Order: sequence, then structure tokens, then C-alpha cells
Amino acid sequence: MNESATVNSTAAGKARGLKRLAAGVVIAVTASIGLTALAQPMPGGHHGGGFGGPGLFMGSPEHIGRAVDHVLDGVNATDAQRTQIKQIVTQAAADLKAQRDAGRALHERSMQIFTAPTVDAAAAESVRQQMLTQHDTASRRVLQAMLDISRVLTPEQRAKLAERMQERHKRMQERMQRDGK
Repeated sequence: MNESATVNSTAAGKARGLKRLAAGVVIAVTASIGLTALAQPMPGGHHGGGFGGPGLFMGSPEHIGRAVDHVLDGVNATDAQRTQIKQIVTQAAADLKAQRDAGRALHERSMQIFTAPTVDAAAAESVRQQMLTQHDTASRRVLQAMLDISRVLTPEQRAKLAERMQERHKRMQERMQRDGK
């Protein structure tokens, strides 16, 4: 192989390596923003979306119904309360799905920015700001759903639910310590 072919081959390898590095950075930044969303304290000091975690606001209406029933088991929730809370969570889930879709578009845009031959720092900052705004909007929507749910449950039911959530959190922490995570 001649010298110019070796230089071209080396340059192409470096370009591929830079693209992979940029893609890794984008994925890491996007993942950290997503994890930040899950780590935000919610009403009652719980993490991960409170009331049943972020999964409560995702999935089909049937999944949401089962998840709400599971969360409300043991707090003596009436059928009327369960119905109201399922409606609240289903509506929040629909709103949050639209926001997740918007977040995917931002992720795609960040991938385009970081895999371009020249990275536009201003465009990257703009996408970062949009991601923060999107996270804030989602966080506010979850908070509103939590407030709406709190108006449906009695103080005693909320206390019992908080107690169950604390026990669950404690078990999860013990499991993580045991597993070395």
C-alpha cells in the first residue's frame, strides 16, 4: 500500500472513531437527562415519579388500569376512587406520550449535530435547552397528576400509600446493596 492510501485509511478510521465517540456522548447526555427526570423528587419525597414510579404513566390503558389497581391494593380505595385515579393517570400518560415523542425528535436532532463533520456548539446548546424544557414540562405534568390523585384519596389512604412506598423503597435499596450496585 502506498503512503497516501495509508494516510487516507488512517484518516477514515479516525473519522469513524470520532463519529462513534460523538454518538456515545449524545447517548450518554440523553441518558443522563432521562435518569435525571426519574431521580427528581416528587410529592412525599419519593423518587421515580412517586405513586408507583414512572411506569405508571406508560403503556396501554389496560396496563395503566392494572398498575393503578396494584398501587391502590391495601389502601381500601373505593371503586369510584379507582375509576377517577385511572382516568387521571390515563390522561397524564397520553400527555406524557406526546412529550416522549418530542423527546425522541430532540434525540434524533442531537445525533445529527454530533455526527456532522463539524459540530455546531450553538445548535447543541439549543437542543440541550429544549431537552431541559421538555423535562420540566413532563415533570410539571406528573406533579399535576399527583396533585389530582391526592385530591381523590383521603389523608389516611395517602399515609398508608406512603408507608407502602417507603417499605418498597427500603426493600429496593437493600436489594441494591446486597447486589453491590
